[in-house]
Amino acid sequence: MTLLILGVLLWSFAHFFKRIAPDARASMGNRGAGLVALTLLLSIVLMVVGYRGADTTFLWDRPSWGGPVNNLLMVIAIYFVTPGPKRGALFYRMRHPMLTGFLIWTVAHLLVNGDSASLILFGGLGLWALATMRIINRSEPDWTPNEKGALSKDVMFFAIAIVLTGAIGAVHSLFGLTPFGA
Repeated sequence: MTLLILGVLLWSFAHFFKRIAPDARASMGNRGAGLVALTLLLSIVLMVVGYRGADTTFLWDRPSWGGPVNNLLMVIAIYFVTPGPKRGALFYRMRHPMLTGFLIWTVAHLLVNGDSASLILFGGLGLWALATMRIINRSEPDWTPNEKGALSKDVMFFAIAIVLTGAIGAVHSLFGLTPFGA
């Protein structure tokens, strides 16, 4: 569990570094971007290894309707991390579509994974997404929404999200998980 917690904390620190210590980050120049990327990669490795190796306690049971709802939420989450919300007509006024998609991803996974390791991983990352939205809103209060785009962009990126959800589900299946039913 320690590696998992360290991974979530390292992920958060790497993302918050620019906001916590802007002068230190600026002084690093382009080299800093590489260091942050390596730190994020290390955090992902720690989270994966920590999650897979964690002794967990089950806190809640997966509801019978959890799988289909999870899959629907995943399509929505993936749509929000595409350029669709910024280029389309439906969500062009949304300030944090990627972080919202990330948050939906965490909720979807908590719905179907009721163990303590999942609570730490997905709950911790969900808290990070919420904190990031708040920090951005406070540090950059003047924000102008994107211009309204075409509904065809929403449709296109939603279709892409469906395909990506299927591909991600297939990768999950390689690890013995059954996101689309057993």
